[in-house]
Amino acid sequence: MQELLVLTLEEKKELFGLIRELRKNAEGKLSSSDYRFVKERITDSVKQGKITRDGLGFNPIIIELKTAMLVSQEIGYQREIIISILINRCIQAGTATIEEMKGELGESAVKILENLAQINSIYAKSPTIETENFRKLLLSFTNDMRVILIMIANRLVLLRSLFNSTDDEARKLVAREASKLYIPLAHKLGFYKLKSEMEDLALRYTETEIYAELSRKVEETAASREDYIASFIKPIERQLMMQPHLKYRIKGRTKSINSIWQKMKKQQRPFEQIYDLFAIRIIIDSEPKNEKSECWHVYSIIADMYTPNPHRLRDWLSVPKSNGYESLHTTVMGPEGRWVEVQIRTERMDAVAEHGLAAHWRYKGVKSEQGLDNLLASIRDTLENMSEEESNDNKFKMELYKDEMFIFSPKGDLFRLSKGATILDFAFSIHTGLGCKCTGALVNGRNVPIRHVLNNGDQVEIITSNSQTPKQAWLNIARTSRARNKIRQALKEISSRQADMGREAVIRKLKNHKIEFDESIMDHLIRKMGFKRLSDFFQKVAEGHIDIADVLKRYQAIQNPESENAEHTRSAGEFTFVDKESKGSNDVLVIERNLKGVDYKLAKCCAPIFGDDIFGFVTINGGISIHRRDCTNAKQLMERYPYRVIEARWSEVENGGAQFPVTLRIVGHDDIGIVNNITSIISQEKDVIMRGINIESHDTLFSGTLQLLINDRLKLNKLIAKIEGIKGVKQVKRG
Repeated sequence: MQELLVLTLEEKKELFGLIRELRKNAEGKLSSSDYRFVKERITDSVKQGKITRDGLGFNPIIIELKTAMLVSQEIGYQREIIISILINRCIQAGTATIEEMKGELGESAVKILENLAQINSIYAKSPTIETENFRKLLLSFTNDMRVILIMIANRLVLLRSLFNSTDDEARKLVAREASKLYIPLAHKLGFYKLKSEMEDLALRYTETEIYAELSRKVEETAASREDYIASFIKPIERQLMMQPHLKYRIKGRTKSINSIWQKMKKQQRPFEQIYDLFAIRIIIDSEPKNEKSECWHVYSIIADMYTPNPHRLRDWLSVPKSNGYESLHTTVMGPEGRWVEVQIRTERMDAVAEHGLAAHWRYKGVKSEQGLDNLLASIRDTLENMSEEESNDNKFKMELYKDEMFIFSPKGDLFRLSKGATILDFAFSIHTGLGCKCTGALVNGRNVPIRHVLNNGDQVEIITSNSQTPKQAWLNIARTSRARNKIRQALKEISSRQADMGREAVIRKLKNHKIEFDESIMDHLIRKMGFKRLSDFFQKVAEGHIDIADVLKRYQAIQNPESENAEHTRSAGEFTFVDKESKGSNDVLVIERNLKGVDYKLAKCCAPIFGDDIFGFVTINGGISIHRRDCTNAKQLMERYPYRVIEARWSEVENGGAQFPVTLRIVGHDDIGIVNNITSIISQEKDVIMRGINIESHDTLFSGTLQLLINDRLKLNKLIAKIEGIKGVKQVKRG
């Protein structure tokens, strides 16, 4: 059992004094049974040794009592807030559960306790409290904005308690944390009084010598400053007294030590040259309907007496700040040529200025649950839309996106992801290598698969395996564009490696049979087998889906036309005509529509069309294959089988409207709209049909093929010339 919390005599006096003050101020809000319930719970936790002094040596019960008092002073004494703050320590200690509290405290108090419990768990996980992601995570967990107020008040109480501490490191640590997180929050919510005190204490602990020097100078000049304020106010009061309808009060205030220090740094001036060390505040007791007009009326009186600086007029009457702040600020030239800031506002505006948005609790009297929810929603909206310009000097920007969540690594580092992100998304957000080898994860100590959807605040440890590689199905699991892009890139690299392996295997097989690798023959082969790209074909070879021996057999059949399997592949239709007519020489085959008695077809390897220079080749089955003289196989056929080559030409008459399949290969710059320009040219051509198009990008270039049906060579040449004339097209070749 842990050591019991033993109170010193001073602590006992302080504790009983706080309880008496709380009873007095919260009279009518807390019942005797409420006090008894809280006392019993805390006493029981202390006896069990569950509540001990915190890491700074403070009594946590006193800290929580002071926090409850401070929160209540700012937003009014509310039962659920006071009890939640006081009982929260018992929840942390484990001597009470939130479930047990539901029947005792009511739904509103339990809601606060649940938020505080979530925040405690976040603090326990993360050493990165000063990061922006931590601030966003904190707010994303806090559904009830009263909890933000409790956090701010608790930190101020802690800063006050460190006033007499000799532990400089502890004071600096708490001060830095306040500067990074709590001071910006207080500023945004309009708790300027709390904010100023926290800023001064933070400066006192982090810049001790600077704070001491400025405090001494402010104190030394206090008397002369008060005299000046009195002389400045006196003529204003005389004029205001002549306005019987105005009810007002005037007060002067010296700027905080931190404000003076920030002004010195910004203006790069010593203390003696900072003249606007104070501001005059005129507060009018005005009816709501008369507020603006009476504020401007007071402004006109002051502007008639002292010359205003037109560049320093701040009108937050017409357009209040997002935190509800309303006031009219002007800077005027006072006696002795000194600038003086004058703030003009009403009592209602002053309440909001002093106590922030929460002043509505007291000023407007929010009583219903719906009214409270609306107010909390407005505070959350203010925090979520916190802008860089409106934050304090460290330009802390607090934006909370509804579509975001924050995930802890095992070391406590925070990562921001889109809501709905999976284990796979988290792995790739850390490192591509980690994502590629991810097999699952431990989420809050529980083993889950890669498709597991993460929740805000989860602690995730990725599990990997060296044998794991990205899969195509992962694209359906990943939710973030970053992860999907990484997966696509990894799949592309894997495909490229496999394609290289397949290519090497095919080339090696051909070399073993003393056959040279020919790109054009291989291109014909893969298209016959139904592949559009060599890379896809070679990948299938590497994966074992295609037998290399079968590839060799097919390759040899294309290379050797006398093989009965020889078919030069082109995705074109067959043209078989009958009848024969001889013109000029019996050795010349004239290709005409009414030919009879001879079976022939247009070779698929070169796909001749009407008007091409052609020859015939007698196949082993007795038919005649018609080739172009510039066919890739022409030279080999003529050299190896000259006795099977016959002369052939097209009939001199028109081809009768027959259309022939043609493949065009195009290379060019990958410019926007170039494909549209190409297809537009083709669509405008009469008797030209586009059967297919395949375009691939390579860095800044593109290459592709066009499958067409066209009447004759003349029309084809004209079409090629038009396509070559398109900006960006570098080369057009017939396949």
